[in-house]
Amino acid sequence: MPWKETDAMDLRTEFAKRAMREDLPFAVLCREYGISTKTGYKWKQRFIEQGVSGLADRSRRPHHSPNRVSALEVCDILRIKHDHEYWGPKKVHEVYAKNHPDSRHISLNTVKRLLDRAGLVEKRPRRRRAEHCGRISMPVTASQPNDVWTVDFKGHWYTADRQRVLPLTTCDACTRFVLMAQIVPDAGTQTVMQCFIRLFEQHGLPKVIRSDNGAPFASTSAPLGLSRLSAWWVSLGINLDRIEKGKPYQNGSHERMHREIALEVEGRVQGNIAHQQAALDAWRHSYNHERPHEGIGNMRPAQLYRDSDRKYVPEQQQVEYPLGYLTRKANKAGCIKLYNRLLSVSVAVSGMTLGLEHLRKGNFNVWFGILNLGSLDLNTEKFTSTGGRVYALNEDHHAISSN
Repeated sequence: MPWKETDAMDLRTEFAKRAMREDLPFAVLCREYGISTKTGYKWKQRFIEQGVSGLADRSRRPHHSPNRVSALEVCDILRIKHDHEYWGPKKVHEVYAKNHPDSRHISLNTVKRLLDRAGLVEKRPRRRRAEHCGRISMPVTASQPNDVWTVDFKGHWYTADRQRVLPLTTCDACTRFVLMAQIVPDAGTQTVMQCFIRLFEQHGLPKVIRSDNGAPFASTSAPLGLSRLSAWWVSLGINLDRIEKGKPYQNGSHERMHREIALEVEGRVQGNIAHQQAALDAWRHSYNHERPHEGIGNMRPAQLYRDSDRKYVPEQQQVEYPLGYLTRKANKAGCIKLYNRLLSVSVAVSGMTLGLEHLRKGNFNVWFGILNLGSLDLNTEKFTSTGGRVYALNEDHHAISSN
């Protein structure tokens, strides 16, 4: 049982006394209390040396802080702010540095922190910019392998016996290495997810995945266009980059790769799905290992590509949040429970852990990883997505939305 904040001293005292009796292997006793053996030996030694009083928490304040700001320096900074009430930390910092050219350097962050502690920094509400179900960040430039993977479906075609051939393709944006060209039975979330699991197991995880706004990569009805698939990517620590609607040239290298498939494979192979896949596999090997690519100095993609150092670990799909955030796990319907109230966020994040940043009484920012999904108002029991859509629950506890 891990330490509880309200009775930590009682638990430590109980642990120390049991450790002194030595009627149980020490490692087993530590596991029982949910602590490491290193921590266990620490509390035991303190109990031996100081008794129960030695089990209290000690101050983490350093004994010596050579860079600590002096009282005189604090007064000088606050005096500048007092003389110029509407100046921000940047201006205060600039004037202080000019007035004290021979003194040691005090950083801008230090000035910001001092003014904030003095209550002299106005808290401005975060401006919410309505975003379309498209690019949720600035375009990402791939300078190394696995910085950015691009993904899309190649337009389908049919075999002679009317079997639908739908290739799912993934490419490394930096090296142009085609990671996957897999014919799939459908474009469903589970189908695509299984393909990516195999891809992650083989090559590791990228930093960013770039896609268009179509299903299953995005959803027009969810905050920030999140889908079940893209939310899963975020839970693995992968950032999202979506091209803007109607602008396929923003994923130009991937579209050119699809043109190569259209020219060299589509309609040129006889036989069933297995024959089509064999032709795609042969084309991918040629594209990666034999074909010189002008975009990478006429080198072959396989000469430059290497697997990611970020390994895929299915068990590590837990998003972490800063200290002080409340965490809630969304249920299957995409709802979270807060202070005995059930609030709908999005089915896209069902099973995922969300972080709630407290703004003011009854109001929270809702975060999923680094993504700000929207705001939550306990007074109205409504969640407003970043894009402006309002979610609430009706009397039957079903999610409804209104603009």
